[in-house]
Amino acid sequence: MVKKTLKQRIVDASVELFQQDGYHNVTVDRIVEYIGASKGGFYHNFKSKDELLYEIHDVFISYVIQQSQDAYDKYDTPIKRLCAMLQTLTQVFDMYQAHITIFYEESRSLSDEYSDTIHKKRDHYRDILQRVIAEGQETKDFRTELPCTIVTMAIVGMINWTYKWFKQSGPLTMEQITEVFTDMVLRAIVTEQAMEEAKQFMIKG
Repeated sequence: MVKKTLKQRIVDASVELFQQDGYHNVTVDRIVEYIGASKGGFYHNFKSKDELLYEIHDVFISYVIQQSQDAYDKYDTPIKRLCAMLQTLTQVFDMYQAHITIFYEESRSLSDEYSDTIHKKRDHYRDILQRVIAEGQETKDFRTELPCTIVTMAIVGMINWTYKWFKQSGPLTMEQITEVFTDMVLRAIVTEQAMEEAKQFMIKG
């Protein structure tokens, strides 16, 4: 197993502590004490606690962007690309649930400097997804009477809310939940001519 860097250890510890006691109640002193590091080590990696909160967000949004671009490059039809991207987006709520919860609960604390960068990254992700929807409408795989931007935002909004209710100990795994989301989205936006391809990704009735 690869040994974690000090930066990774700080992020992991802060996620645990912020989740336990809240962002504002955890000091830099407490974080470094928790992992047996020095304040100098902390400030060598992060210039502030704000930057640390930004990093917690960047871990998962960068993963989503990279995986979504990989899915776009790997597959050759809008339906396959969309299904792969839906899987990526839902997986992140399983893999980084604590990171996402902390970020959504505490993001109001971030300065404009970090908020602007975060908005740009989120726009980047939505642009990839929206491109897939637009291309699907051009190929008549997706319904053209549905505004592309609204379809994109509806998908992102539906899945983003997962952080509020998903429990790894719950009755459904994230894979099963992804199947439900995928089925719902495809049945809503796929045209009749593309339904045959879409059926392979739908829940069998």
